[in-house]
Amino acid sequence: MAERDARLEEAPVLTDLVIITGFSGAGKSTAMAAFEDEGYFCVDNLPSEMIRSLVELFMHAGSKVARAAVVSDVRAGSYFEGLSAMLDSLRAAGVNHRVLFLEADEQTLLTRYKETRRRHPLAPTGSVADGIARERALLAPLRARADVVIDTTGLTAAMLRRKLADELLPTRTPGRLAITFQSFGFKWGPARDPDLLLDVRFLPNPHYEPQLRPLTGEDPRIVEFIDQAGELEAFYDRLEPFLDYLLPQYLNEGKAHLVVAIGCTGGRHRSVAIAEHLAKRYRHSEAFLVEVVHRDVSRPA
Repeated sequence: MAERDARLEEAPVLTDLVIITGFSGAGKSTAMAAFEDEGYFCVDNLPSEMIRSLVELFMHAGSKVARAAVVSDVRAGSYFEGLSAMLDSLRAAGVNHRVLFLEADEQTLLTRYKETRRRHPLAPTGSVADGIARERALLAPLRARADVVIDTTGLTAAMLRRKLADELLPTRTPGRLAITFQSFGFKWGPARDPDLLLDVRFLPNPHYEPQLRPLTGEDPRIVEFIDQAGELEAFYDRLEPFLDYLLPQYLNEGKAHLVVAIGCTGGRHRSVAIAEHLAKRYRHSEAFLVEVVHRDVSRPA
């Protein structure tokens, strides 16, 4: 054991190791996806002893992995019981690591299991409630030593990703702002928790043109129709300088993730076209990580 610990200390290539654990159904897969999107090397359902082997690999002088995230939970069976000891050995070896613990209240976990119709790993032939109770006893020592504990009760997957970005990722990825340009239709409900919301229903609506109605805002014909009298270009002339000023301010303030929601009536034409335009404009900047989400584009026209 001493020889293996010595090897861990030889070449500290790995600068950040995040160990994700917690309750089954609390959002560990979503958390792992968030880290993966930030460039972390991610491994799911890794037994504790294999975490040591992975760290040794990444500490090798030839390794190019500087950041890694692993999920280790009760699915590993008896191997999971060694996770606390593994954390002790990592700390003794000087490996820079953080423990993220995810939890949710019992009713939320029960509801999620009911929706997915999956069996609890600790109660494959029994009730989910029994499995949660057993899991709680096993997880108590790990929760007590976690660096970050997040209760995902009431959080959607998108909300959890944003919380992780705000609380864990900014310190490891300075100087970059993740921007989501989200189109949506007001008739299908408001956007959820946007940082900025643009109502573009004042622009010409292609919905009332039968030949254009089946198309989406990604089609050049839709863009041409919206801008038929220069309204769209005039809008960009005012909006883009505003965003050019505002986005760096959020970045300087330390914000990790910004959601810009663009809403039209149905979420199919105008908002989609504008979201695509803005994403294309800001993708060229190394300061931003840009994604586009069209919430309602597939709904009936």
